[in-house]
Amino acid sequence: MKTIVLTGGGTAGHVTPNIALIPILQKEGWNIQYIGSKNGIEKELIEKENIPYYGISSGKLRRYASLENLKDPFKVVKGLFDAYSLLKKIKPNVVFSKGGFVTVPVVLAAKLLGIPVIIHESDITPGLANKIASKGAKVICVNFPETLKYVGDKGVMTGTPIREELFKGSAEQGRKLCGFTDHKPVLLMMGGSLGSVKINQCLREALSELTNNFNVVHICGKNNVDEDLKGTKGYYQFEYVSDELPHLFAMADMMLSRAGANALAEIVALKIPNLLIPLSQNASRGDQILNADSMKKQGYSLVLEEEALTKDSLINNIQELYKNINTYKDAMKKAMNMSGTEKVMTEIRKYK
Repeated sequence: MKTIVLTGGGTAGHVTPNIALIPILQKEGWNIQYIGSKNGIEKELIEKENIPYYGISSGKLRRYASLENLKDPFKVVKGLFDAYSLLKKIKPNVVFSKGGFVTVPVVLAAKLLGIPVIIHESDITPGLANKIASKGAKVICVNFPETLKYVGDKGVMTGTPIREELFKGSAEQGRKLCGFTDHKPVLLMMGGSLGSVKINQCLREALSELTNNFNVVHICGKNNVDEDLKGTKGYYQFEYVSDELPHLFAMADMMLSRAGANALAEIVALKIPNLLIPLSQNASRGDQILNADSMKKQGYSLVLEEEALTKDSLINNIQELYKNINTYKDAMKKAMNMSGTEKVMTEIRKYK
């Protein structure tokens, strides 16, 4: 049987494209195995898919001073031995890596064993983990045409795999989940799997004004639910969503989001007008700023920089987005389908 090892972790964005591939791989008869970190978010997400999961030691590639940086090289080395042992036992035809620090030892071990590796890079510029891992890759799938100049001859423009179920939601079911009984337009806030403290705070400060005109769905991140706001009319909170997400997307008239590339691919594919607040340069390598700028230039998004985020600027931008909602819808209708599922599968099939 043809076997594939999927790897990726650290955030949901490094896992959900892998999950999008699983039904097709299963239908085509692949034996699917997953290698991730021992306690990362990927473990819970993949085990829900009933895919064999192996946790390895992994270090985090930090850009700031921390005592943990002294330990991490040893964790990466141990992870390399872990991954080497697993891959030697599993003997996959190919490894597909979505990114995140846990993938580095997996890709390097695959290279040592002569196993072909396909990497997917969602952002315009490759992250540090993918920069390291790219040395062991045969192919680097990318989401933005601008990325091709950074990855050389290995680059292939594919877009991002998107889960088919996201297109099959029910707006009526979404309203039932949130207890919305009127027909105000719906604003869906999605800050990433770990949430966003500053956006969460500003959105909650603006609630009394926003709920006059909108119903607000707030995916706020793990342990970020505000118990005092439970029961607020026109406002519903989720820590994290899974099966509910297609229904929330179907219900949403607008979105407030970070600018992670996988979220952007879903937003454009679903044609949802959106306000993006990219992670600031101070808290990241600047990839979300570049992603958001590309979306703005194409007419798909309104962008508010995090440094300019306040209660008032948030309200003003949401009102502006709603005022011009049809302009953004029309721009996205002209966009190509950004789901790269079939294009990525074309690359994987070369190694069956």
